Amino acid sequence: MNVFRHLINFGVNPAALAYAMTTLGSSMINNMFSFYYVKLFLNRYKISEGAFHQSQVVYMVWNAVNDPLFGYLQDNSRVPCCSQRRLSILYGAPLYSLAFLLAWFPWRSYAPGDWLSGLHLTVALCAFDGMLTFVLLAQCALFAEISSHHQNRLRLIKYNQVASLIGSSSVLFCGVVSNNMEDFLAFQAFAVLIAILSCGCMLYTGLHSESRFDNKSSQSDALASVDQTLDPLACSFSTLKTLTWQILTNRDFQLFVLMNFFQVFMLAFFNNFTMIFTEHLIPSDVLPSLAKSIMYGAGFICPQLLVLSSQSLLHRHGYYRIILFIFYVEAGMAAVMLAIGPQHYYFMAFFLTINMVIIQGSFSLFGLPLADIIDTDLQKYKRSSPLSSMVFGTNALFTKPAQSLAPMIVLSILNQFGYEQLKDVTKDSDPSLHRAMFYLVCLVPMCVAALQVLAWRPFSIRNSHTVDTKCIDG
Repeated sequence: MNVFRHLINFGVNPAALAYAMTTLGSSMINNMFSFYYVKLFLNRYKISEGAFHQSQVVYMVWNAVNDPLFGYLQDNSRVPCCSQRRLSILYGAPLYSLAFLLAWFPWRSYAPGDWLSGLHLTVALCAFDGMLTFVLLAQCALFAEISSHHQNRLRLIKYNQVASLIGSSSVLFCGVVSNNMEDFLAFQAFAVLIAILSCGCMLYTGLHSESRFDNKSSQSDALASVDQTLDPLACSFSTLKTLTWQILTNRDFQLFVLMNFFQVFMLAFFNNFTMIFTEHLIPSDVLPSLAKSIMYGAGFICPQLLVLSSQSLLHRHGYYRIILFIFYVEAGMAAVMLAIGPQHYYFMAFFLTINMVIIQGSFSLFGLPLADIIDTDLQKYKRSSPLSSMVFGTNALFTKPAQSLAPMIVLSILNQFGYEQLKDVTKDSDPSLHRAMFYLVCLVPMCVAALQVLAWRPFSIRNSHTVDTKCIDG
């Protein structure tokens, strides 16, 4: 309590700080993992295309299934480490950080096409995503449950973005320390350091954060009217089916999921392939290694600066209009890049960086519409506590597969133009490969942004920023 008093004296909100510490820890390891793992397995471990696709298919299935599974578990379990958000983070954090390290240490010296590298990728992806889901679903639920006030949620986002800004610098420092993964021993040492720091940050949340609903009886679930004398398994299945159907039939939830699927696809597209696109499309004499490291770091750091600088706009206009505007900007920039051509290297670097920034920046706001959907569901069905984890988990059931589809589709296209034989070699590569990369960089954002506009325009919860209190905080 003395710590909290000191924080308040310094103008720091203890609840928001505790919540944001998980973002600080997770952003350190999530950004490094998503940015480096594809290049690591393709270029260093020499995984075959078939094994890469098999790993991504297994990952896609596990990625989709574990979110609603953990969501139902966290919202309905009577075991404290699952039902209480902070305890889920407290016990999950060490395993989450350990799972992050799995990818960076080969199980033996891999020969090109080694079957073991494919198994290694499958285990690393599934273990990392499983623990990521368990910890971050609890944090997402906290976002909706710490407060129902729009202004308080904006404060959470503000703290969240500061934490993410600091955590995202791991990509920048890793690039500088390891010379963009050329010094692999330095890369591994940095990964271990980041895992330790990340675990410590998330443990802080587990020790100090709390939900409005933590003190409510676990027996006061969303379907209190269900006869608890029935067979427990049948009751649980019936409850799961009823709750899931209520979530899925929400029109705004359907629209959000469709739009979010494309957003997750774009995040995976740029996170996994920006380094590869940059190395092939921008000559090293135009953009040296240090400049590329700064560019990659900016792609992960600047989204938080963008969101922090947009706080007044979020207060004034709300997230709906800002997200819609960003989709128009994405499509317009891609059309300009396509028109001027691939020879403008500095504009290409700017275009790749800005795309990473605005896509990640807009994605950082997606907790707001989901929280509003949770509030609407809570009021509509007069629940005693919200289905926060289930809503976030059901959303992930449909959107997470895009994380696997993006690298699978892009790698298949690139290999048709000889990428599998060339890998890092740029000066002797076929011009057709460069053209394919350029068209991917331009056409994918332009087409996807257009689809997102169509999906997002009918979304009806547009003015929650004008409502002070939707329900009374407990």
